[in-house]
Amino acid sequence: MASYLHQIQSPSDLKALNNREKKQLAAEIREFLLEKVSQTGGHLASNLGVVELTIALHSSLNTFQDKVVWDVGHQCYVHKLLTGRRDDFDSLRQFGGLSGFPKRYESIHDHFNTGHSATSLSAALGMATARDLKNESYQVAAIIGDGALTGGMAFEALNHAGQNRTDLTVVLNDNEMSIAENVGGLSNYLTRIRSFPVYSRLKEDLESFIGHLPALGKSVYRTAEKAKDSIKYFFVPGVLFEELGFTYIGPIDGHNIEDVTEALNLSKKIKGPKVVHVLTVKGKGYDMAEKYPAKFHGIGPFDVNTGKKIKPSAKDFSAVAGSAMEALAEKDERIVAITAAMPDGTGLNNFKDRFPNRIFDVGIAEQHAVTFAAGQAVAGLRPFFAVYSSFLQRAYDQVIHDVALQRLPVTFMVDRAGLVGNDGETHHGVFDISCLSAVPGLTIMSPSDESDLKAMVNHTMTLSGPSLIRYPRGQAFTLPTDNTPVKTGKGRVIKEYGRDFVLIAVGSLSRVGLEVLEKAKEIGILGTLIDPRFIKPLDHQLLLEYGQTSDFVYVMEENQKIGGFGSLVQHLYQEHDLMKKVTIFALPDEFTEQGDMTALYKQVGLTADDLFESIQEAWKNHASKVVSIQSDERKRHEKTAN
Repeated sequence: MASYLHQIQSPSDLKALNNREKKQLAAEIREFLLEKVSQTGGHLASNLGVVELTIALHSSLNTFQDKVVWDVGHQCYVHKLLTGRRDDFDSLRQFGGLSGFPKRYESIHDHFNTGHSATSLSAALGMATARDLKNESYQVAAIIGDGALTGGMAFEALNHAGQNRTDLTVVLNDNEMSIAENVGGLSNYLTRIRSFPVYSRLKEDLESFIGHLPALGKSVYRTAEKAKDSIKYFFVPGVLFEELGFTYIGPIDGHNIEDVTEALNLSKKIKGPKVVHVLTVKGKGYDMAEKYPAKFHGIGPFDVNTGKKIKPSAKDFSAVAGSAMEALAEKDERIVAITAAMPDGTGLNNFKDRFPNRIFDVGIAEQHAVTFAAGQAVAGLRPFFAVYSSFLQRAYDQVIHDVALQRLPVTFMVDRAGLVGNDGETHHGVFDISCLSAVPGLTIMSPSDESDLKAMVNHTMTLSGPSLIRYPRGQAFTLPTDNTPVKTGKGRVIKEYGRDFVLIAVGSLSRVGLEVLEKAKEIGILGTLIDPRFIKPLDHQLLLEYGQTSDFVYVMEENQKIGGFGSLVQHLYQEHDLMKKVTIFALPDEFTEQGDMTALYKQVGLTADDLFESIQEAWKNHASKVVSIQSDERKRHEKTAN
């Protein structure tokens, strides 16, 4: 049997294939994805679900000119295969390799960088209006899942596009899933459409019938129009898309290449905004992914035959946070948990099983989640919003305006704080300190290990205002500490050998700090490791004591250097004439790429070796200056004596 995948070097090559050959190509792509993603890890289920849809898109559109925007973008692997990147697939999500998301620098066929949800419609509408203003002619399509359609930006863009009447195709990839199972009224609405797929044909037949009625007067025509609307509302309650101004096409079997291509070709002939509604199965073609789509949404290397991960997952910080919230909920009925479509990713699945009435999945709607939590807090509950650091960025205004300004006891459980590895720059949680440390009244904590995280979750219940706990992605660990009780605005000394230098390591970087301390001790440089615990408020007393009595001060953090924790320390030391002592190790003023954590730490200079070399060099210079000063003093003494 001929192999078609290796014949595809660009989307143009698809034009030479007939429908039977495209079906064979789809099977080859699924086999290829299973082979490659099982080795590198990545987003599998979503890509298996869009194989035929992607082939149809490239069969209908010419992405050398036409613009395609993939919402979130984690389902773009098939698109990458069809646009000349097959031979680079072994580097997927690796340091210096192919991104797991669309990237404009990678290909002319990637028209917009994505990584977060619900952005595609706004971007696509912007492109379409630019096209019209420049009197250009090309198609613009946005591919958005039903899960992403729960995001507020998507609704805003739908409303604008319907009003604007610009030519735009929205491909609604409806698989009844985002990462977790979809929730909300929109999900129920789409379910009703799916349950009555003959709606479009019935609507067309009715419109055709009305169009051929003899001229019996305006009143009869108006009656017929009302009859048409009555049928429409009866079969599809609300008819959301058409009421917003879109022409609705569907629902269509998203795994039938011919039908999807035909629908897309039809949409190109219709003026104004259109919705092409395709039904797909997440994980299609791989039984394990179809059965457990959430598990195979984003997965590390795994055995294709068994579906089991090659490296079994150990307990991670997300799970620790979830169990700590459960323990609180057992004792206090005011405790509620909120997630934005990420109960599994944020460790809340057990909470969901144990307290189903006290967990709220609001869909991919972080802004709503924060203000929703504020409303619960006003009414006497103690909400915990578990969210990835990079996703909380989307709700910055709500944190300030709706929570902090009212001093409400909402706790933000900020997962994936710091570098996250292979998902890259859209998912690194390296801006939260810079963004949120300026918010008045917000208590910000950064635990150094598992026990510290648990203690901080409990500590939030002693606070009357908003609080935030930021913790990293990855396996949980415990440091050799004395388990000093958590007190607001108080740090702790983890280990002290001397005061040649003091190293202030934020959060889990204390583990790296211990390694630095031991390396320095081996060559006779004796330092102290401080765990600040609190980003805000700072422990002025502890930081000033060691800043004044140590020769050098080093700050280490997984945040952008500009506006980070080191900046707060510098500001404190500036007031006490200690600025010259401070060296900050943080992320440079650029976006950090994807890669395994070891490679990323090395790239940004956050390894134990990086700090040790800096300390060693500074100490050599310091020692030579001391020797020089002592020599000068001795010479002056001898001269005076003579």
